[in-house]
Amino acid sequence: MFLFIFTKNSMDTRAEAFLRLLQIMDELREKCPWDRKQTIQSLRILTIEETYELADAIDRNDWKGLSEEVGDLLLHLIFYSKIASEKNEFTIEEAINNLCEKLIQRHPHIYGNVKVDSEEEVKRNWEKLKLKGGKVGVLSGVPNGLPSMVKAYRMQEKATQVGFDWEEKRQVWKKVEEELGELNDAVDSNDKSAMEDELGDVLFSLVNYSRFLGVDPEAALEKTNQKFKNRFEEMEKLASLRDKDLKNMNLEEMDELWIEAKQTFK
Repeated sequence: MFLFIFTKNSMDTRAEAFLRLLQIMDELREKCPWDRKQTIQSLRILTIEETYELADAIDRNDWKGLSEEVGDLLLHLIFYSKIASEKNEFTIEEAINNLCEKLIQRHPHIYGNVKVDSEEEVKRNWEKLKLKGGKVGVLSGVPNGLPSMVKAYRMQEKATQVGFDWEEKRQVWKKVEEELGELNDAVDSNDKSAMEDELGDVLFSLVNYSRFLGVDPEAALEKTNQKFKNRFEEMEKLASLRDKDLKNMNLEEMDELWIEAKQTFK
């Protein structure tokens, strides 16, 4: 038996807000033609879009936007549960209670007698408990639909929980250099299939190196994407101010604008 203590006001307002959302979902599902028509399949792509909008708000450190996107994503989760309850598959109560039980079971250092001294021990225990809970392998919990870079990072992170990992980052960088050499060999041989294989190995190794640096490779790449976008759009603006079009400029002229744009976004 676990005792959770909330102040009356905080408990009441959270419960009221959640129940209000459930009530609105019931009404929309009954009265709105669009909401009535939706299925878990039709909502899928919209949920993915909402998840990326949430990620955008996180990248911008936009707390107001984050609040809105959390609400939008929560609506989708409630929507799936509502459809499931209509089909007698599961209810929102079952989903929440299953989650609570899983969290308690996978945190024996909080709700049991297990002692841990670090975050890494928590992660190792988590993976062991997942395997005991029916997972067929260490990597089985990594969704196939994840973006490739995120999937690579998560697989490497999970593999390290059973000790399959390099000891230090110098070894990882040496592996990156080895893979770069093999990519160069593939390029020299003009073998398209080999180039694809070796480029994949290089990217996988770089993701692994980023993990050793404590850097999220997806976030790092997105930061560079945004930096490139800002600078390129500034180039277009500068060209327009001078009555020029990038399509009619040579590389040297565009490079001058690029350098100028970089100064703007330093």
